[in-house]
This record gives sequence, structure tokens and C-alpha cells, in this order.
Amino acid sequence: MTALPFAHAARATLALAALSALGACTSLAPNDKFDAPTSAKFLEPPPGWMAAAPADTLARGPWWTLFNDPVLDQLAPQVAVSNQTVAADAAAVEQSWAAVREQQAAFFPTVTLEAGATRSGVGGKSGAGVATTSGGTSVVTTSKTSNRTTRYSASLGASWAPDLWGSVANSVSAAKSTAQASEADLANATLSAQTTFVTDYLSVREADAEIAILQTTIVAYERSLKITQNRYAAAIAARSDVLQAQTTLANARSSLAALVQQRKQLFHAMAVLAGQAPANFTLPPGDWNSTRVPAIPSSVPSELLQRRPDIAASQRRVQAANAQIGVARAAYFPSLTLSGNGGPSSSSLSKLFDASSFAWSLGASLAETIFDGGARTARVDEARASWKEAVANYRQTVLTAFQGVEDQLSSAGALEEQQAQLREASAAADQTEQIMQNQYQQGLVAYTDVVTAQASALTARRQLMQVSLNRQTAALQMIAELGGGWTTQQLTKN
Repeated sequence: MTALPFAHAARATLALAALSALGACTSLAPNDKFDAPTSAKFLEPPPGWMAAAPADTLARGPWWTLFNDPVLDQLAPQVAVSNQTVAADAAAVEQSWAAVREQQAAFFPTVTLEAGATRSGVGGKSGAGVATTSGGTSVVTTSKTSNRTTRYSASLGASWAPDLWGSVANSVSAAKSTAQASEADLANATLSAQTTFVTDYLSVREADAEIAILQTTIVAYERSLKITQNRYAAAIAARSDVLQAQTTLANARSSLAALVQQRKQLFHAMAVLAGQAPANFTLPPGDWNSTRVPAIPSSVPSELLQRRPDIAASQRRVQAANAQIGVARAAYFPSLTLSGNGGPSSSSLSKLFDASSFAWSLGASLAETIFDGGARTARVDEARASWKEAVANYRQTVLTAFQGVEDQLSSAGALEEQQAQLREASAAADQTEQIMQNQYQQGLVAYTDVVTAQASALTARRQLMQVSLNRQTAALQMIAELGGGWTTQQLTKN
């Protein structure tokens, strides 16, 4: 069977496209290197910069289990599933990868199909003429039959611009890097939301512990007030003792009300982080394991910082900016477009696909900008400056990460020592309060001494609770600073 002329045209187009593709391996994106600061261990000045190698895809696992809290283990996974900020970032990732597919489409030719039918003709005009006869006037009408024709056509066209200078390849590379950065943004948003959720949870449990302390204290203050009232009624104590006892009790009740409100606000924040309305979220008061503090390693390899998703996102934006330089440089060179078109055309639908009805065309065009007033040079300079900005932002992100880890390492030891000292202070204050109460009842000291002892004891108890929370929060922040934990398995994998 004889091949149709359009088939020959299509083959010729593909052959020319294949030959042109041989030149498409040229990439004008610079092979510039950018490094990140590193050190063998923390608390030493970084001796240099190391090649960036993001490890943000390493599985972090349920790192909140380090706090050994069954309720937290049940609630924390809801953040990754239902948090709306995380959901928005997930949608942004989908958009980014759709943009990658859009850029990849430029590697392939564009094929169009058109079909149509047209009807044309030349029509005559009907008219009337007047003739005079002996009998009067008569009307003579003349007409011309219209000449109409119908023509059917079908056309298949294709056009393709070979990626001779790597513009499309660099655009795809930039889009992929941007999409990967979006994935890292998603991981960072998830980690941030989970960190905030766990922080709020620990704060709620600390508030529950403080509320319990204040409730117990208020009972004790009510008992003290009763004692002073009895002593006043027996003319043993002054009216001022009763007033001081009332003041102390009222202050404690006020502190309790403020703490309950604080607990409610933390609860509301947790509900939103879990993607729920506060009315649909429940977290009844519960026990707080204030002594459970994940052991922070004294030193970790700085390479572990590359697990941080914000560092990975910044690094991939550098890659995207680098590829955009190649896109801008490609504008200096001419663009080649190959096109082909062919199809049948006939006045008879039954003869539309006869070989004699086919017509085809094949062409190539070359375009080059001769003068643009320096616009292309400006775009290249802009792309390179954008790359420099991305590199600086990347390095600053890494340095900030170093600072964050150093801060948590230094605070861990200080908070542990502070907790030990406050534990001793609280025990001593409790004993002092009891001694003052006993001595007051014996008439050995003034009630002002009791009030002072009570205030000191309550302050010491609450400070001990707060520093215990600070220790847990510091460990939690260390987990976040290292991208989601520091277990032996994670260190080995990295």
C-alpha cells in the first residue's frame, strides 16, 4: 500500500526533530557549588563549609513518644492528618508538581487536529420589470438560480521547538527543585505544628499540676483563716491577722482563676492545631510526668542538621535559582521551530480520504533577537543575583540552626541544675511554712511571719513546676532543632 503524502511529511518532521535533539544536551545553567557550614561537633568554631546533602526524607517517626505519655501518643498524630495549615501546604506541593509536568510538556511537539465544512455560493437576484402593451401595463419577473458548493476538510498539524540550549531542561529542573522545596516546606510545617502541639500539651499538663497545687494550698489557707478567726474571737490575735489571712486566700484564689483561664486557652490552641473546633476537642485534667525528660545528647554530628526540612527547602531553592540562570542565558541564542501540516480537502465527503485529496506542508523557522536594549543581559544578571540571595539565605538558615542547637545544649544543663536547686528550695520552704504555722499557734511569732512563709512556699512550688516544664520544653525544642529527634538509629542512618 502506498504511503500517503502526509505520512511522508510526518516522518520527515520526526527525523528533523531527532537530528535537532542531538543539540539539546547543552545546558547553560552554571555548575556553581554552594556549601554549608559544618563542624565535627558543636561548641567548636566551624572549620569550613561542606557540600550540601539534605537528608530531610529520612523518616522521623513518632518522636513525641520520647515523653512516654499515652494520651500524647494518641493525640499528636492528629496534627499531620487534620491541621489545616499542613493541609494547605500539602495542596501547595500538588500545585508544584503539576507545574513540573507543565514544564515537561515543552519537550514534546504540539499536535492539533482541525476538521470543518464550509458552504459557499454566488446567488442571483429576483426582480420585476415593467412592459407596456396595448391593453395596459404588465409586470415581468426574472430570477437567477444561486450556485452553492460545500467543501469538507480535515487537517493534522504539529509544531515543535527543540530544546537546543537547555532552556526547557533548566525550566524543568527549576520546577522540580521548587516542588522539592515545597515538600520540605510541608515537612517543616508539619514538624512545626507538631512541636507547638506537644508544647501546648506539656503546658496544659503543667497547668493541671499547678492547679492541683493551688487547690491544695487554698484548702490550707482556708484552714489558716479559720485559725486566725478563732484566735481573734478569743482575743488572742489581732484583727490584722484575719485581714492578712483573707488577703492571702484571695490572692491564691485569683491565681487559680488565672491559671484555669490559661489552661483553657492552651486547650483551645491544641484543638485548632488538631484541626478541630474547641467544642469538639476533649482533654480532661490528667497526671503530668514532670520527671520524664528525654536525655539530650551532649554532642551530635552537625550533619544531622541536614535533616531539618527548612534547611532542605532553602538548599533546593538555591538549585532552582541556579537553573533559572540557564533559562535566562538561553535567550541569547536563536530559537528553532519545526512545523508540519497536512490533511485532505474535498467537495465530496465520500472522497475526503482519497489520496488525491491530501495536501501537506513542512517548514522550519529560526528566530533571533538582534537588539533588545540589554533586556536579556539584565535578566541574566537578575537571575544570578537571585542565586546569590538564595545561597546567602541558605547559609543563614544553617547558621541559625547551629545557634538553635547550641542554645538548647547550653540550656539543658543549666535547667537541670536549676531544677535541683529549686527542689531543695521548695522542700525547705514547705518546712519553714509548717514551722511558722506551729509557732504562730503557740504565740511565738507574728502572723506576718506565717504569711511570708506561705508566700515563699507557694512560689517555690510553682517555680519548681515551671522549671520542670522548661526542661521538657528545651528537650522538645532540641528535637525540633535537629529535624525530629536524635535516636541512635537516626544518627546511624544519616
